Amino acid sequence: MFKFVLFDLDDTILDFHKAEAQAIRKTFSQLGIEPSDENVNKYSAINESLWKRLERAEITREQLLSMRFEQLFEELGVNASIQTARTTYETLLGQGHFFMPGAEEILVKLAKDYQLYLVSNGTTKIQEGRIASAGIAQYFKEIFISQNIGINKPDKGFFDACFAEIPNFDPEYAIIVGDSLSSDIQGGINAGIHTCWYNPKKKDLENGCRPEWMIEDLQELSGILKL
Repeated sequence: MFKFVLFDLDDTILDFHKAEAQAIRKTFSQLGIEPSDENVNKYSAINESLWKRLERAEITREQLLSMRFEQLFEELGVNASIQTARTTYETLLGQGHFFMPGAEEILVKLAKDYQLYLVSNGTTKIQEGRIASAGIAQYFKEIFISQNIGINKPDKGFFDACFAEIPNFDPEYAIIVGDSLSSDIQGGINAGIHTCWYNPKKKDLENGCRPEWMIEDLQELSGILKL
């Protein structure tokens, strides 16, 4: 039976894309940019691409936080303050939350029998705001955010730093649950722990990354954890 359950935050527990869309629309409105679906989707695509580059250690977090607006404004032909856009967006993104289906219920259920830990690649201020808004810190023994650690998933160093803070940690009884193959699942593989891919959108496997389990509904976790 498993003992240590590591959860990703974005698009595993909290719906990041919904929060992102809301925050960027409000940011666009404040900057005088049309908050259209097309512009929102352009931002989202640029942001996702840059986060992949961060996972591969091709850019730094600080570069990402500015580059996403630099690239977007260049595409849109907009002359706006990068710093204002960044500050406005980060503030708005850290406010409020949206749960993924069944996420709060599964945390309540699992926290009774397992040691839960949160492992996120997000920016500290933003993630802490969203976690506080959702009221989920109570379910986790510890919350690990990559900006605080100084290393990002899927780097083994991120997980080593987390494991060092978990009393009596044993990788044989640990599993990571997350929506990202490149970050969560590959990270779990790198760290030598079990992996469960949360895949509600039924995406295809990619890049040779093979999770041990795949679920489309978080409630399926209960059965896996008893194995």
